[in-house]
Amino acid sequence: MHDFHQLLYAPLGRVVVTACELDHVLTSSVALWLPAGVPHSARFTPDSLVISESFDAERYELPYDKPSMTHIDEPRRRLLLARRRSDRPAADDAAAFAELTGAEEHRLPLPWPANPAARTVAEALLRDPADQRTAARWAQELYTSSTSLRRAFRTETGLAFTDWRTRTRLNRSLELLSEGHQVGVVATRVGFASTNGFILAFRQHFGRTPGAYVRERLDGTAG
Repeated sequence: MHDFHQLLYAPLGRVVVTACELDHVLTSSVALWLPAGVPHSARFTPDSLVISESFDAERYELPYDKPSMTHIDEPRRRLLLARRRSDRPAADDAAAFAELTGAEEHRLPLPWPANPAARTVAEALLRDPADQRTAARWAQELYTSSTSLRRAFRTETGLAFTDWRTRTRLNRSLELLSEGHQVGVVATRVGFASTNGFILAFRQHFGRTPGAYVRERLDGTAG
């Protein structure tokens, strides 16, 4: 636990950070913001390279009140690597903090697999998140083993196949909710077996219910 805000990023290897009773998997495409005062622990693979950026909690207002994943695109990656290589003046911290916490959509990060079979599955799920085919069924259709397919998702994206699919469904649900569809309709259209299951998954990943998300958007539009 620290008295400063901390950003953890793993450009190499795989790191699992446990905070607030949840495991957060860091890969080269996602980082984790830890607000000041949040207890946490981490597990590393032997080849991991971890970048830690800290910011004074009294000077900087973090837009997250709980551990939050953030997407690391190429400009952010270059920024983080450059800060690691050089002794930067403290004045650079403000610009870096603004860049690393810049406004972005609520969409969940979806690291992309390199394995051809896994990429085929990922592309199909982006087109139709409600696709109910299991990893075993996909493997059969793509003439590979389910073990290999699951391993590709886990090692190349940091997410299990089912977790990757869930994130795809939740990201699509944001679009449908913003279009005014009812929660139950959205749950069905993105592939959840029940409305309650959708609400629970939505709250776990976004920290609010679908209804609260819609109200926030309406309040922001009204303002």
